[in-house]
Amino acid sequence: MQLKIKATKPQADFLTLDRRYRLFCAGYGAGKSEALVAAAMIDACQSSDALVAVYAPTFDLVRLIVAARLQEKLAEHGIEHKYNRQDNAIYTSTPDWGDFILRTLDNPERIVGYESYTAHVDELDTLKTEHAKDAWNKIIARNRQQPSGINNPFNQASAYTTPEGFRFAHWRWVQNATDEHGIVQAPSYSNPYLPEGYLNSLRESYPEALADAYIEGKFVNLQSGTVYSSFDRGRCHSKEQIAEGERLYVGLDFNVGKMAAVVYIRRGEELHAAEEIVDAYDTPAVIDTLQERYPQHTICVYPDASGTSRKTVNASQSDIALLQQAGFQVRAPKRNPAVKDRIIAANRGFEQGLVKVNTKRCPEFTRCLEQQAYDKNGEPDKTSGHDHLNDAGTYPIAYEMPVRKPVSDVQIKFAI
Repeated sequence: MQLKIKATKPQADFLTLDRRYRLFCAGYGAGKSEALVAAAMIDACQSSDALVAVYAPTFDLVRLIVAARLQEKLAEHGIEHKYNRQDNAIYTSTPDWGDFILRTLDNPERIVGYESYTAHVDELDTLKTEHAKDAWNKIIARNRQQPSGINNPFNQASAYTTPEGFRFAHWRWVQNATDEHGIVQAPSYSNPYLPEGYLNSLRESYPEALADAYIEGKFVNLQSGTVYSSFDRGRCHSKEQIAEGERLYVGLDFNVGKMAAVVYIRRGEELHAAEEIVDAYDTPAVIDTLQERYPQHTICVYPDASGTSRKTVNASQSDIALLQQAGFQVRAPKRNPAVKDRIIAANRGFEQGLVKVNTKRCPEFTRCLEQQAYDKNGEPDKTSGHDHLNDAGTYPIAYEMPVRKPVSDVQIKFAI
């Protein structure tokens, strides 16, 4: 069977790229997931014996995105198939079509027990560099199946990702590329079917450096200088102070002996950091401080979400349960947002003037924002002590001003 595909130029360049290890490095909305599905289907239609492996970082992404898209395209073209959730595989029953095995990247040690004809790896650069390297090596080690009916089977492994600075994708396909490695970069605007205003929405949603990376699909340095590079104590300074009886919004980080809290007030759509609590001993100590300082105020607390099960003191109740019993409103997701997303939200807030800091009344928070750097692994440094107040101060921002990537449905057209 042959598939005739209508694709954007970067997608077509990628699908015809004759390299053993391909990378589709795409801006948001450039059709990355659709390129993956198209490539996987091209491989599967070559032989009924072919086993095409498809990977994503988490089980939810495998089940809700990858499996759903594959099933949609298979059904669209009359390819009989069944998604076996127990095996996490899609089995086809159409002549000359192979099967798809779906796996996650969260534990590379589980990438065992099968041989694949080709491999397709989604969002590879969202993993930490060493994790991505380990997963990729396990994947290509399994990529050795020789299906019957194919002349000169070509075990190709492909990755699809939005660039996240100089991480694994750059290390593998740029810094240490060989003749077997090939890369296609797809900017967002290569897709002529993007919704009107999509690119403007991206630029409004992300700080300038990130917007360039996520639109152009290019590797840029996202980790130079400080973590909160958009914070400037002059431009971001606030003169606002807490008014009598007004509602307070408190970001809280749990660390025994190093409890940290940042107290915000609202001014329209803006959040203003008005006061701070530094080096409190434990959660009860923070509760006492908040109740003593602000007895006539309604207090909303945005804690580290791990406090649902965490206990900073030897007690039978979790930290968050203690906050609730104290009469505070607790606003916490089931789990913390990705650190990267929290940093993006804060930098965007500082850049757009939506988050300000009273630098006179929050001197330590100001210092931490100015001085926290990235470590050698590209993660926010946690050895200098600047992380506690920064974590506390950015939980409310991530909750109230989350990064929401504009949605686009970019579909490659198939014709049999």
